[in-house]
Amino acid sequence: MDREKLIDQVKDEYARIASKESQQYFIQSTTDLTPEAYYEKLLSKAVDEINRGTFDDFHSGEEVVSAIANDKSWLSNWKPF
Repeated sequence: MDREKLIDQVKDEYARIASKESQQYFIQSTTDLTPEAYYEKLLSKAVDEINRGTFDDFHSGEEVVSAIANDKSWLSNWKPF
């Protein structure tokens, strides 16, 4: 899949997820990290990996987001906070 198209789809997926009301349960007692900031960080890392070719065999942004949600090892040097 075209990397730019994949990036656009991943951006849309994370924007949709971050804006959901159901994300209100996401509370970190040790940090002020908001759901939006968390997903923005995930997005940034995902875009980096897409540009590196990590997800070249994926067919949609939804597949990328799902893979990352299930296994953060897709992201190099992942540190959420």
